[in-house]
Amino acid sequence: MNLKFYQYIEGTPEEIYIALTNPFTILLWSGQPAEMNDQEGFEFSIFDGDICGKNLRMVPNQMIEQEWYFGDDNAQPSIATIKLHQHKSGTNVEVCHTNIPDDAFENIEEGWHEYYIGAVKHFFEDDGE
Repeated sequence: MNLKFYQYIEGTPEEIYIALTNPFTILLWSGQPAEMNDQEGFEFSIFDGDICGKNLRMVPNQMIEQEWYFGDDNAQPSIATIKLHQHKSGTNVEVCHTNIPDDAFENIEEGWHEYYIGAVKHFFEDDGE
């Protein structure tokens, strides 16, 4: 199954890119240690190993393309692409995730909205309450 959505975040594309690729920043918005960088070919692990995969294509401040591992070696690769589009004082984040296993789709969809991009949005837009 495929998932596509857009999320506006009050941060620059540069800030969002760093938030998604720097392990120290990931710890700040997720509360979890991460093995991540922005090098192509790097095998990453975030959310205590709940999401693992490999960075396929990285365009600083513009795009992150990753293969996410789901454990089925015979399945089509599951590709998550995050595009960052400058918009006024913030960034439109475009998420496209293809070939999500049917039995994982609901959890992956919720995860993107609540714990991944949603958490990044909250990190940038929290007014300190």
